[in-house]
Amino acid sequence: MSKDGFHVLNPSPWPIFTAASSFGMLASAAFFMHSFPYSRFALFSCTVLLLACMFYWWRDVVADGVVGKAHTSLVQRGLRIGMVLFLFTEVMFFFTFFWSIFKAWLDPAYIMEGPWPGVRLTWPPEGITAVNPWNLPLLNTMILLLSGASVTWAHRSVLKGDNDGVIKGLLYTVVLGLIFTCLQGYEYYHSTFALAEEGYKAIYSSNFYIATGFHGLHVIVGTVFLAVCYFRARAGQFTPQNHLGLEFAAWYWHFVDVVWLLLFAFLYWLSVAF
Repeated sequence: MSKDGFHVLNPSPWPIFTAASSFGMLASAAFFMHSFPYSRFALFSCTVLLLACMFYWWRDVVADGVVGKAHTSLVQRGLRIGMVLFLFTEVMFFFTFFWSIFKAWLDPAYIMEGPWPGVRLTWPPEGITAVNPWNLPLLNTMILLLSGASVTWAHRSVLKGDNDGVIKGLLYTVVLGLIFTCLQGYEYYHSTFALAEEGYKAIYSSNFYIATGFHGLHVIVGTVFLAVCYFRARAGQFTPQNHLGLEFAAWYWHFVDVVWLLLFAFLYWLSVAF
């Protein structure tokens, strides 16, 4: 720790190892798409290495805060700024999906531009039976809203020093996240259209599965994030003054909630109803 309150890190191998494994994962994914030999094994290996590097890196960060008491107010401020910037990149990531959805919904003729004559298409395209928004999607919306309330309860509890409330709130949130993921998988399994549709139908199916699929991936990541916080809370690692992990998990989960509400409103409901 330096005299000005900032944390001076010890030499760590995890940044360079994480960068190398990330590059390997992306490169092997590209090779896998082109059916290169051993690309599947390389993709799996690099993914496992990346997850291991992230685990050990975050373990060191947690140890710095809990054991080393290195997370001063200045350090926490810097970490919060970093999390805000990360969430901003996530906003821009999903912005691209919503841009594609709105373009295809409000001006579906664009898929026929080029050497072909423009054709005004319907949305959803003919042959696509859209998912009824008032069945599983509505249930999933209620589940995520409840999970947002429970993670807020956990966050409020840690500010009051109520560790029992933190544990219960996080447990309920993790369970609700798992239920959401299972129901989303059930919806995919029973859907009447696939990702690899042909012709005009592909623009709807690709938008639907990519947007909801990446959201589902974020739900899984958020559930793991909250599960780690749950076990840390059981170990008594959160205090009213030092609970950045829980705070960031709550921010991330609320972001996931907002994205789902927008998907429900525009992809499941309004784009089909009008």
